[in-house]
Amino acid sequence: MSENNSAMFAFLFPGQGSQSVGMLAELLAAEAVVRQTFDEASDALGYDMQALVADNPDEQLNQTEFTQPALLTASTALLRLWQQRGGPQASHAAGHSLGEYSALVAAGSLQFADAVQLVAYRGRVMSEAVPEGVGLMAAILGLEDALLESLCDDASDAAEKVWAANYNCPGQLVVAGHIGAVERLIDLAKQAGAKRALPLQVSAPSHTPLMQAAADLMRTRLADIDISQPSIPVWSNALATPLSDTAAIRDALVSQLVSPVRWSETIRKMHAVGVASGVEMGPGKVVSGIVRRVERAMTVYATDASSAMDKAIEAVSGGES
Repeated sequence: MSENNSAMFAFLFPGQGSQSVGMLAELLAAEAVVRQTFDEASDALGYDMQALVADNPDEQLNQTEFTQPALLTASTALLRLWQQRGGPQASHAAGHSLGEYSALVAAGSLQFADAVQLVAYRGRVMSEAVPEGVGLMAAILGLEDALLESLCDDASDAAEKVWAANYNCPGQLVVAGHIGAVERLIDLAKQAGAKRALPLQVSAPSHTPLMQAAADLMRTRLADIDISQPSIPVWSNALATPLSDTAAIRDALVSQLVSPVRWSETIRKMHAVGVASGVEMGPGKVVSGIVRRVERAMTVYATDASSAMDKAIEAVSGGES
């Protein structure tokens, strides 16, 4: 199809929180390319990825070093099925946190086997960077960004700090930091009129300076990984700008561990350059819900079931306006 602004769409890849036991079961049963992708992940990691997703032994699917490769595998499997069914290449790609790695696979910057091992390592070093019982994350709904940033300053002291970690959409932020500071922030947010302010079942305070040890280890690990020029712009979580060269990609993957996810800004900027719609290349519809609250004019299509993928391909190929 001819490329114009009305036809431009982006692949959007989810991060942690989109996983579920039995995800992609229909497609794993029916599609060889999906099974082959899971088998590739199993070979790269040394354990059975299909069994992990289907059976969730020892609750491993929600342990970050298993969650991250499982989601990247699911996203890549859907991307390959999309390609097999004749789905067009996106004009842009972005991924939420972990999803940035999936976006780089989609753009040809990272090989899948490298990426799945990288995110397993990423999950492990993130879990180890801050001892259990030290960090906490919390979701805050219903406050303006600037007010919440001010409250983070108020809740922090010399010993304990809390930062904005995920700018998901207007009125929905995630904060992270030391437990005491996060708990103080929750109280201050409620006093300021937050609709909800609740701790998340995540111990690692992701996307904050407390992840510096993990970032340092990832920088060393990334130095040994082949990274290619992306075939399409991949938007950085940390910068909310497209990445276009390999040095910038390495830096961005390190920076995202200690910097907030600027998702709202990314989606608004992407829409401003002509991206009219998105395809959520992953299990569930978490990204779709967030994007709808950022940019109502931007439709996002799901792909995690056979019929949904066919509808998405038709829509972005010009079958729907």
